[in-house]
This record gives sequence, C-alpha cells and structure tokens, in this order.
Amino acid sequence: QEHWNVEYPNCGGNMQSPINIDMGRTIFSPDLRPIQLSGYSLPAKEKLRLKNNGHTVQLELPESLAITGGYAQQYRAVQLHLHWGSLSGPGSEHTVNGRRFAAEIHVVHYNTKYDGVEEAMIYPDGLAVLGAFLEVGPRENPYYREILDHLYKIQGKGEEVFVPGFDIAGLLPANLKLYFHYNGSLTTPPCYQTVKWTVFNQTVLLSRDQMSMLVTHLRNDDNNLLQNNYRPVQNLHGRWVLASFQTTHSVVKQLPPGKDEGSTTAGESSSFHAGDVLAVLFGVLFAVTALAFLLYIYKHRSQNTRLDSPTKSKVIYTAASTENTV
Repeated sequence: QEHWNVEYPNCGGNMQSPINIDMGRTIFSPDLRPIQLSGYSLPAKEKLRLKNNGHTVQLELPESLAITGGYAQQYRAVQLHLHWGSLSGPGSEHTVNGRRFAAEIHVVHYNTKYDGVEEAMIYPDGLAVLGAFLEVGPRENPYYREILDHLYKIQGKGEEVFVPGFDIAGLLPANLKLYFHYNGSLTTPPCYQTVKWTVFNQTVLLSRDQMSMLVTHLRNDDNNLLQNNYRPVQNLHGRWVLASFQTTHSVVKQLPPGKDEGSTTAGESSSFHAGDVLAVLFGVLFAVTALAFLLYIYKHRSQNTRLDSPTKSKVIYTAASTENTV
C-alpha cells in the first residue's frame, strides 16, 4: 500500500481516507440532518450479484436505492463491501479515538447529477459513502446472514453468486441521526479524493460465528486467506471532521452558509470548547453588571452630595438582589 501513489498519484494526496476520528476535535454542526434512505428494502425476487473481487466481498446494488436526506444532493447506490481483520485482531478502516473495530461496511453512492459512477468519481461532489462499524454481539444478525451464508460459494477471487434481495437498510445502524462527516477519498486505488463520508456513531452487532465466517472464508489473489483488508488511517492535513451531535469534548461551531467543510485548515476552526464559551459569557455578564453597579453608586453619591443638609436623614442604599441566569 505504501507504493500505491507511484501508479495512482491521488493515493498520496492530502484528503485521503480512512482517518482516525478524534472525538475531542470533532466540530458539532447543527446543519447535519438525519440520513434518509429510499428504496433500500428489496423483494426476494430481485437477485443481487455477490462477488469476491480478490480484496473484499462486494454486493452490487440497483440504482433504485438512494440517499434522499442528509446530503445537499441526491445520491444513488452502486455497491456495498466490507473490510475486516482476522481471528486475532480487528479490521475496520476508520478508527475512533484510536480504537479499531472488528469490521466495517461501506455503501457506495454516486451523485445523480452525473450519468454514472465512472463519471461521478472524478468530481469533488461525485461520491457519498455510508460507513458503519461492526462488532461482535450476543446473537446472530439476520440481515448479515443474507450475505455471509453465501461466502462458501465465492471463496476464490472472481467467483460470484446471485443472492435474493433483502432489506439492505438492516445492514446499517438503526439510528441514522448520529454520525461523523468529512471529505475524503476512496480507500483503494485510484484513491480519488471525491468522497463525502458519513460514518455512523452507532455500531452493528454480528454473532461471533458470523464474524469468524467473514474472516475465514474468502481467499485473495495468491489463494491465501483474505484477511486484514483495511488501509491504515491517513493524515487529516487540517480537514474538519463534523459531528451531527455534541460529544463531551466536541468543538461547537456552526459552518457559515455555503462553506465547504473540507476546504479550510484546522487553524481556521474554533478552539473554544462549550465550557470555555460559557465561561467567557459569564465573565462578560459579570463585568457588565459590576460596571453598572459602580455607575449607580457614583450617580447617587453625587446626588447625595448636592442635596445633603443637617436636617436631611441619611439614606442607606443596598444593592438590588440578583439571580443567576443560564
């Protein structure tokens, strides 16, 4: 992989994927809306091509599947594939706070303003990929069974089989509101830097047997077990990673209208955390209140000086009671 950029220059670019998602450096963007999917539930009579292409298992998807919400434009599905590790270690491509998950699913879409994925992939807004982390859970996942139960038929590179249609949305998390978003690339050559990534915060659970099936059934070009087919995380090079939700330490910042989140450097982003912002606001309010109180005292002392006489009783002024407002 370290030599990919020799034949594919984009692989050495500054907007490569995958990345490590540092929760403390994500930027909360209230403009990020829930991802909405259309046409993802397919009837069993529709047959889908499942293939071992030598570096992953890929399921081809009909263009009736689409992302209709959460992105500024509409994207049609093309295919989905998986990345995994081995029996001895995890194999997700993206990591969160340095943690690598057992596996990762990518559902690839192209912008409908272009005639097809081949044309779209060379334009900055050409591709959208939905990514989700897979972990081992207590029970079998019925949706992943629709893929994993057929792996024994496509063990060698180039082998393929047709599988019945099913609800593709079941392969993704139930909660499509919580996610991270950034501008990146394809994680395999030609590494075009034209992908708008959505990585969901909620993980998907498979049984231990299902995960073992994924990492032990397929073979690569050299007829060895196809394992650890993930790319190492790449340098952010100042890109913003947005979050659709507020994390404990996330930066709070709203992007200006029309601002492309991948076009600025980290130095342009806010360095204040939510707690810092509140502290500054309370400091300013306290200073303003104190100044107003001093002016009030000064004004009334001046009046007392002018009106004071031997027969006038002294007036004692007390500060008005205040209440903290949040």
